[in-house]
Amino acid sequence: MKNALLLAGLAAAVSACSTTPAPTMVDNMALPDAVRAPAGAKQTMWTVGRGELTYECREKKDMAGQFEWAFVGPVATLYGPGDKAVGKYYAGPTWEANDGSKVTGKQVAVAPGGAGNIPLQLVKADPAMGTGAMQGVAYIQRLNTKGGVAPSAACTAAAKGQRQQVAYAADYVFYGM
Repeated sequence: MKNALLLAGLAAAVSACSTTPAPTMVDNMALPDAVRAPAGAKQTMWTVGRGELTYECREKKDMAGQFEWAFVGPVATLYGPGDKAVGKYYAGPTWEANDGSKVTGKQVAVAPGGAGNIPLQLVKADPAMGTGAMQGVAYIQRLNTKGGVAPSAACTAAAKGQRQQVAYAADYVFYGM
């Protein structure tokens, strides 16, 4: 019942929270094949994540003297109805609800998110820890991405080890089986 109420309220908040209004239910057929939820998956929750992605200037593997911005990790707040914080997203990747339940997962696929935006993503969840909003989550989609790409500043030997945070936003849609 708690998840049903949360889902109903989340749909109303998506337009207020996201930089691009989102539908209350994902039209998986409109998405690239790679990031569609599997057949039989049922949408259980929709949040809007806003935060930062951290990048570090590092030497490229097997390419001495060449440098690139490498992804370090995310930190974002997940928002629901009324732009109320309902959880957080951080390295792992981990999605944690305010009720203490959390889920981690592994990336299954990505698809382009558009110029200047991080890719869309499909993640297969590991079993949720604790009971609550994340219980039963099997897949997570990252959709409607805005920003978050590696810094445009030069990454050189002089900048090696420097970190930069880049703002981003994305919708995170959760599915059970």
